[in-house]
Amino acid sequence: MLMTNYGGIPKEFSDLKNAKVVILPVPYDGTSTWVKGADKGPEAILEASANMELYDIESKSEIYTIGIHTAKPVTEKSSPEKMTDAVYKEAKKYVGKYYTVVIGGEHSVSFGTIKAHFEKYKNMCVLQIDAHSDLRPEYEGSKYNHACVMARTRELCRVVHVGIRSQCVEELPYIIRENIFYAHEIQNNNDWFEKAVERLTANVYITIDLDGLDPSIMPSTGTPEPGGVGWYQLISFLQKVYQKRNVVGFDVVELCPNKINTAPDFLASKLIYKMIGYKFK
Repeated sequence: MLMTNYGGIPKEFSDLKNAKVVILPVPYDGTSTWVKGADKGPEAILEASANMELYDIESKSEIYTIGIHTAKPVTEKSSPEKMTDAVYKEAKKYVGKYYTVVIGGEHSVSFGTIKAHFEKYKNMCVLQIDAHSDLRPEYEGSKYNHACVMARTRELCRVVHVGIRSQCVEELPYIIRENIFYAHEIQNNNDWFEKAVERLTANVYITIDLDGLDPSIMPSTGTPEPGGVGWYQLISFLQKVYQKRNVVGFDVVELCPNKINTAPDFLASKLIYKMIGYKFK
């Protein structure tokens, strides 16, 4: 049975009229260049969420009681440009009224919701957790390819990149050194937390490409890279960001599910739940 309700949350807390959070699935995988399957990511996350304990030990709360509504998926797939516009229009319905969370889908799905948030919130920047900087001006004939999402975002606002460990030479002219925290520089220490937070503006949108995590815990991505961020380092950093800045929304993208190993699906679902909890702590 296809799960359409995050967490299997009772109707009392999943109905839009009672919700503070809207989850918007975008099952799109039109521009990925290696392992395909990110379009199955939202479904896998929702399925995993049904097996997740809804009591959160860390916050000592049942986070879902704030109200979490799962919207109908954005199904436009004819081109990355049209998909981006469809996500933007759908996100505009919710941004500012609800805490809006997009689940992908490949990373190209993020720009539409980033744009919607940028138009709503002044002094906003984007925090990117990712293995790749995604700063190509254009790739394979499109400016809205998954490899270009941060290039488009940089046309709107500042981007702070964390966990980067793969770039192409064409991206180097676009690197702003004080805004990038390479994976090899942040391994085995949290000394960089404060410095990274200082680079963030008052309002922050977070985009998490799951390949930013180490493939030992997140192998289910289209382009896995060794040497990524660990679970506890990631959530400790995110807690710091939520404490110090106003996180206006976020997305979690690039889950490429593997039926043999569902642990990464569960990780993605748990991460979303944790981040919602940090917002409404």
